[in-house]
Amino acid sequence: MNNMGIVFNQSFKNTLILILGFAIGGINVLFLYTHFLEAEYFGLVTFLLSSANLVMPLLVFGMQHTIVKFFSSYRSREEQDNFLMLALFLPLLFIVPLAFLGTIFYSEIAQFLARENIIIERYTYLIFVVAIFMGYFEVFYAWSRVQLKSVFGGFVREIFARICISALLIGVYLGWIDNETFVYAVAVVYLLRMLIMKVYALWVYFPRFRGFALPANIREIMSFSVYIILAGSAGTILLEIDKFMIPQLTDIAEVAYYSVGVYIASVIAIPNRAMQQIINPITAKELNSKNLKEVENLYRRSSLNLLIVGGLLFLLINSNIREIYEFIDKPEYTAGMSIVLIISLSELIKLSLGTNGAILTNSSLYRSLFYFSLSMAASVFILNKVLIEQMGIEGAALATLIVVLVFGVIRVYYVNRKLGMQPFDRRTVLVLLLIGMIFAIFFSIQVNLPPLLAILIKSVAISIVFVFLVLKLRISEDLNSFFDSFVGRSSKD
Repeated sequence: MNNMGIVFNQSFKNTLILILGFAIGGINVLFLYTHFLEAEYFGLVTFLLSSANLVMPLLVFGMQHTIVKFFSSYRSREEQDNFLMLALFLPLLFIVPLAFLGTIFYSEIAQFLARENIIIERYTYLIFVVAIFMGYFEVFYAWSRVQLKSVFGGFVREIFARICISALLIGVYLGWIDNETFVYAVAVVYLLRMLIMKVYALWVYFPRFRGFALPANIREIMSFSVYIILAGSAGTILLEIDKFMIPQLTDIAEVAYYSVGVYIASVIAIPNRAMQQIINPITAKELNSKNLKEVENLYRRSSLNLLIVGGLLFLLINSNIREIYEFIDKPEYTAGMSIVLIISLSELIKLSLGTNGAILTNSSLYRSLFYFSLSMAASVFILNKVLIEQMGIEGAALATLIVVLVFGVIRVYYVNRKLGMQPFDRRTVLVLLLIGMIFAIFFSIQVNLPPLLAILIKSVAISIVFVFLVLKLRISEDLNSFFDSFVGRSSKD
């Protein structure tokens, strides 16, 4: 099977897992959290998990990215084993001293984070603990992905944890556990997730321990990891800083309202997350083999296909946004309605970049990712500080959109200048025109029916129109081939 065949095969499976995971997560975020848990504790859990995500890249020294970049460059089993053992133990050189410092200065850290919302203080240590669980999960997930086994890890990440959270929220509703116990139980879920991933990764590939022999390219590994950890930390800031800063500037319940809007919009990221899980190691492999023609091929096709699929999700969400919030039936949460459109646009921009991030991460240009990420982190921090104070949670969303747009353009230009490849052509413009036209038509249409029925009717109509036009205009060879093969199999059956 060729590279794009592997990508489509596992991306399709990963997409199904992500859709199911998002469906379960949607039930959690839009209904169980909003109706079963107090907004204060919903905001608290969101804050703790976002803060853990901010700390995580530092704790594991960027090893999840290092594994993907370097594993395929080793030719012998012994070299691969030595490399993976290094990936397991190196993070401890950072976790242990940081844990020591955290213990000494715990009171000062907790009081600083809780200066606007005292509820944070007693749970502060969970940020560090959960970050370790998250970090080692990503290490073991990368371990399996370089063996081109991404599906099970996707299941554990996207479905297992969310099912557990659903059970815990139902437990809160039934009075089996209280709000405080729920917070601690969420941390246990992340521990179990990590342990399951560890067992699977070792089952897929079990390295033989031959002593602590460092890889021959240890200096290159350390250099890459330093840049990636800084870039990863800065990149995570872009994703999580809003949910971290909102409680520092306003009431923690606002995080809950913001999180609902962000979650609805993040559905658009499903195809990107599904494809990146398998296309990253393939891009790294082709870059290690100096096969730039295939890298450019993946770059263009991933950008176009992701934009089409993400565009459909954009239309389904934003054309139905009034009905979605009516269905949630929690008036206070409508404060986040405008967040959906703003974050949706930023997610659409990310989709259009295709494998840009994978190219930067896994090529000789990886150092530039540090400077891009650092600049993005600084920009989004400053914009959040200014815009949240002026506009509230809408300002946080707008800060994200501005940074994603500006630096997306810069990154595309940079890769084109250095490698002579860019993802866009006239088909990109055509897709954007279709999205804009269909959104303008269907957003103005209001169906006077119960919310769920109205969403269903509009969604079916939007899907038929959009898919028909995309296939009729033959915008994507991959999607047309996929549709033709699907129809062919169905006719034979």
